[in-house]
Amino acid sequence: MAPVLILMTFLLPRGAGAEEINGGHEVKPHSRPFMAFIPFVNDDGKRHRCGGFLVKDNFVLTAAHCRGSSMRVILGAHNISIREETQQIIPVAKAIPHPDYNLKDDSSDIMLLKLERKAKRTRAVRPLRLPMSNFHVKPGDVCYVAGWGMLGPKGKLPDTLQAVELTVQRDQECLSRFTGRYNKATAICVGDPKIKRASFTGDSGGPLVCKNRAAGIVSLTYTDGSAPGTFTRVSSFLSWIKLMIKHS
Repeated sequence: MAPVLILMTFLLPRGAGAEEINGGHEVKPHSRPFMAFIPFVNDDGKRHRCGGFLVKDNFVLTAAHCRGSSMRVILGAHNISIREETQQIIPVAKAIPHPDYNLKDDSSDIMLLKLERKAKRTRAVRPLRLPMSNFHVKPGDVCYVAGWGMLGPKGKLPDTLQAVELTVQRDQECLSRFTGRYNKATAICVGDPKIKRASFTGDSGGPLVCKNRAAGIVSLTYTDGSAPGTFTRVSSFLSWIKLMIKHS
């Protein structure tokens, strides 16, 4: 039987998280000050988790499939099991999924979260730069993903922030793997299929960082934690992001 596709948050077994880091390592505390931990409650009444990243003092970018109730954002975190002095916990005032988001084919899997108040910039809390409109990643480029997702298909959900380096692949790798669910104009294919490194359960919504900019957003992978996976291409949505930030 072929592995089952999952949207990193919702199509998981009971008790599972959403998207995870497979084959990664714990990062130096607060070395990724843009990272956001996003706990929420899904329609099934279960608690879920996603990642995200600060792009403005009162806006976090994440995946559209990470939407739920009781949403809040935790910034400045490294160990999410404790209340660190660096943490800023801010409720979500408004979730703004892209109007073209389609759960069936995962297209336009991107969402802005407007926070109830502005985050205070500190050494542990700082926005990640968005790409320019002409920003381009190519096969062979090495980027990284960070998150609090699972440590493997049978692993546990970590308390501390993890990261893994991933290599951008040819579009054909994902066109053949995710038949009908990969659009090269709005997605990036990432992760060497020969290496057990990938984002996984609990990492959804987290950033793919290339050249110190937010190139992608964790969107879709396989339940076995194998690569490649698909990432929403942030540069394809810059006009929408800027418009929503200006008028929301």
